[in-house]
Formats: sequence, structure tokens, C-alpha cells
Amino acid sequence: MSIVAIGCSHRSTPLGKLERMTVRVDDLPKALHGLAQTDHLSEVVVLSTCNRVEVYAFAERFHGGYRDVREFLAQHAGLPPEDVADHLYAYHDTEAVRHLFSVACGLDSAVVGEHEILGQIRTAWETAVEEQTVGSVIGGLFRHALTVGKRARTETAIGRGIASVAQAAVAIADERIGGISGRIVLVVGAGEVAEGTVKSLAKTQAAEIVVANRSFSRAEQLATRCGGTAIHITELPDALTRASVLVTTTGAQDLILQATDVATVVSVRGNKPLVIVDVAVPRDVDPAVSQIEGVTLLNMDDIGDFVDDGLENRNLEVGNAAAIVDAEVQRYQSITSAREVAPLISALRQQADNVRIKELERVAPKLGDLSTAHLDTVEMLTKRIINKMLHGPSTHLKDAAGSARGDRLAESLRDLYDLEP
Repeated sequence: MSIVAIGCSHRSTPLGKLERMTVRVDDLPKALHGLAQTDHLSEVVVLSTCNRVEVYAFAERFHGGYRDVREFLAQHAGLPPEDVADHLYAYHDTEAVRHLFSVACGLDSAVVGEHEILGQIRTAWETAVEEQTVGSVIGGLFRHALTVGKRARTETAIGRGIASVAQAAVAIADERIGGISGRIVLVVGAGEVAEGTVKSLAKTQAAEIVVANRSFSRAEQLATRCGGTAIHITELPDALTRASVLVTTTGAQDLILQATDVATVVSVRGNKPLVIVDVAVPRDVDPAVSQIEGVTLLNMDDIGDFVDDGLENRNLEVGNAAAIVDAEVQRYQSITSAREVAPLISALRQQADNVRIKELERVAPKLGDLSTAHLDTVEMLTKRIINKMLHGPSTHLKDAAGSARGDRLAESLRDLYDLEP
């Protein structure tokens, strides 16, 4: 059995295909159960964000597990399996652990050090727990990953500056519009990214922040926190006639803004420029909007390029965070290896104690003249002999756990003493 991490991200997949493979929140339970029922996968967690779609699982066979994930993503996206395979990456065991820890630290994000990814990892794990598709192996891995991500942000400056998609969206809009201060900004959505966007906008001295969402109550809650205005999604076209910047962050499967909608809005705006930042995956805005005069349309690819331009100042922190990942991978392996050999050591000690008890029972008639205190001394003495005899083998097995030598020692112990932990 192996821990596997199989998926695709903004680094390996064109945005058009990545958005087709994205698993919406509402579809996660179905996806989890579908994957958990395949021939080679168990303990499944699906991490689907605007940057990636990844399946973490306990696989009986790596290649079989890879095929199961490939078939699932192909069917979900409506693409041929070979087309999906061109963009998939796959890791197993140590490298799968390293990959998840790197993701948790924000080292694999479009915005290095982003904050949102930790919440997304927690949500993915909690959803799998609720759907009962995760056990102690993958559950323990995700619990450790959250610790790694928090440590990286506490001990390094990896999360300072532009450290989220939301912050990057506001920063790039500010640059393209020539300053958000004094302008009206419209945010569509009420989820985590929308909330981060609104928080960043609150620092820009925007003239007004307008929040639109299908659920008016959620839009109202978010708008209240930033002193903004809430509207229903149906009021979006009218609000666009006044706004200078639009940031879309929804989880909608279909476009919420067609090119014809934006063209109609532009016709009544005069020469007033409009910057649209679409950070949703799948996209919220028709790509054809980029052809409309006076409109600048930006997406996740543009966000990635924008952040990369300012990455030089964070290279040192990337190295520091990567060192934390390396250390935590080793710590995780030590913890899990010790956990794996613990049942074997326990079985060995139990077998030895069973022999001790049987031998004491066998010679009990010969000890009839001993007092209770003397019998207690014999009991204690035999236990000490067992503990001293097994201390060395137990320690060596624990120290070697997780290595090739440790595997050989464990196998020899099973064969020599016929152990079945």
C-alpha cells in the first residue's frame, strides 16, 4: 500500500482544461465516494481549488491507483483519458508527502505563500471525514500538513506581502486601472476568496465596495463587514455601469457574464475603462470579453505572471519554507514508521509475556512454600528479565523503522517468532 498524490495544477495544465476538471464543492461528496469505490484506492481526499485538482489516497497498487484517478478526472471533465494524462503529475509515498506539505506552505501556488490554501486543505479533509472516505493514514497526513503550513507562516515571511489570490487580484486591478482609490469596485461571490478580496479592498480607499451574490443574505453579511453595499446577482449589469473594477470569485459551473452582457454595459459607460479580474475556476466571464474595447479582462494566468514578476524578493523565504518542508517530511516519516512497528513490538512483547506466565504456572507447585512477598519478587524478576532482553531489539527496530534495514529487521522478526501484529 502506498500514499499517492495524483492531479493537475496551473503549472501543468492550461486554464481551459483545468477548469473542466475542477470539482465543485457541491460535487465533492459524489466524487469522494466514486473514487473510494474504485478497485485500487481507499482513504480518499479531493483537493480542488482555483489552482489545482488533486486526489490524495491510500493505493493498493500505484499504477492501478493512477488509472483510477485518470479515468475519474477524464469522465468528470468529459475529456479522453489520454488527453487528461498529458497534464497529470503523480507522486507516491515520500514524494507524495513532500508535495502536500509544499502545497500547504503555499510553495506550489500561483501566489507563493498564499493564505487561502490552508483553509482549502482543511475543508477538503473535513469533507472527506464527513463522507467517511478517509482513515488514519491519509487523515494523519492531512493533520500534519496543516501543522507544516502554519509553521511555515509563523517561522518565515513566506506569507507576507501579496500572499493570496485575493490580494493579488486587488493589486493587479489597482495597477491596471491606475489606482483603485476613489473608484467603485464590484465583487461577485461571497466565499473565502471574495472575503479576502473585500478585506484587501478595504485598505485601498475605494469610493464604494459593492458585493453581489445569488444569496443576498450572504452578500449582505460580507458587505456589512467592510462597510459596503450588497446587491443580488440579478442587479449585476446595472452595477457594472457604475463600477471601474469587477472581481469575480464564484464557484458557478457556467459563465455569469457573457460578452454580449458586457458589450451592452460598455455601450452606456462612455469612455470609462473597466478592469475585470476573473479569479474563478471555472471562469465566470466569457473570454471573448477581452475583445471589447475599453475592457481589460484578467484571469488566473495573468495573476500568476503578475506575482512572478515580484517573486525575487521572496526567494529567501521560499528556501526557508522549503527547509521546513524537508524537516517535517523526516519528522512525519519517523512518527509514522514508529507507529507502524509499534504493533510488531507489542506482539513480540506479548508473546514473551505469555511464555513467562505459562512457565510460572508450570513451576507454581514447586513454589508453594514461598510467601506472597517472595512470589511477588519472582513475578517482578521475570518481568525485568523479559524487558531487558527485548529492550535492545525494540530500540533497534524503532530506530531503523522506515528504512530498508528496518524492513529487513521487521520481516526477520516476523519469521523468527511467527508474529502476526
